[in-house]
Amino acid sequence: MNGFREYWSSAFLSRGGALVCGSPCRFCERRKPVSRIALQSVATKLMFATFFAAALGHAERHEYSRPLMGMAFRIIVHSEDEAKAMRASKLAFDRVAVLNQIMSDYEPKSELSKLSNLAGSGKAAKISDELCRVLHRAQTLASESDGAFDVTAGASIQLWRSARRMRRLPSRYVLDKAFKTVGFRRLKFDAENCTAELTDQGTRLDLGGIAKGYALDEALAVLKKHGLRQALVSAGGDIVAGAAPAGKEGWRVALIGLREEVKPEFLWLVNGAVATSGDLYQFLEVAGTRYSHIVDPRTGAALTEQRLVHVLAPDAITADSLATAISVLGPSEGLRLITDDKRLGARIAFRGELGQVQVVESPVFRAWPRPKK
Repeated sequence: MNGFREYWSSAFLSRGGALVCGSPCRFCERRKPVSRIALQSVATKLMFATFFAAALGHAERHEYSRPLMGMAFRIIVHSEDEAKAMRASKLAFDRVAVLNQIMSDYEPKSELSKLSNLAGSGKAAKISDELCRVLHRAQTLASESDGAFDVTAGASIQLWRSARRMRRLPSRYVLDKAFKTVGFRRLKFDAENCTAELTDQGTRLDLGGIAKGYALDEALAVLKKHGLRQALVSAGGDIVAGAAPAGKEGWRVALIGLREEVKPEFLWLVNGAVATSGDLYQFLEVAGTRYSHIVDPRTGAALTEQRLVHVLAPDAITADSLATAISVLGPSEGLRLITDDKRLGARIAFRGELGQVQVVESPVFRAWPRPKK
């Protein structure tokens, strides 16, 4: 579970005609090089096309971005009304900004930080509805994964975050000390009354493996509330999509694997989400061992097997949190988390002992709709 200010790259970057989401996911558009004369011709045609599209009420594509939660949030909407699209997108970004003030472990005045500061005091805090929803989902997954997903691992995560910045491993002593504060049962949570208490001093909460997904869902909900159902929101390698653009089967998303030489795999995304978890860019290497930014809450140690996980789900909070949990659990245990839910799909790529890339997919992932080649 990585902190909000650590991220792979900007949400979307224009690269060779493709709009890149994070690094492992892409929403793609193909373009061909054109001559100067052709560009002038296109410009003329575009002027008339824009006029007639407005007259006929055809939806146009609008894109907006804003840095939030330590990464770039990107919104794409199809709408006949540009002013409406801009207003709704601003409100969606504003909603994410509010959620960051609630759930960031970087902001000392955030609601989450204030709750962590009460650890061991014996005091239960009344929490906001937003934090209540996220902690409820987090504690449910913590129980289902036997602690492989655990938002109380903040102390351990902070140590490994500092280690990557300083380029050296934490000492065994400080790792053991931090690990003693970790454990989802140390969080006494009352979902009905929205109260929470951290029972042990030093326990810190980190929502880096779930809050981003919740924020994406909330941003999309704002767009839908304002009548923009053909919309897509992305941030830090995760995407949530609404209805497909007119005339399309869905939003064309590309998933990249661990092997750079392999072409990306495309799939359609409609009214659903895809999340990615992996250490392609966030890692520390010491004495030939690669330490991931992903920490196993059950041991307090960073993962040392390189893994890249994609999860498909109905919403981003589910995809985001499951991607983190499956990264920790690994292929066999991780896929068992989603076996009984036909709405969920996952693919896990990992490197074996000899460095060879292996891939494991769930049946739902293999059967997911894909563009025809």
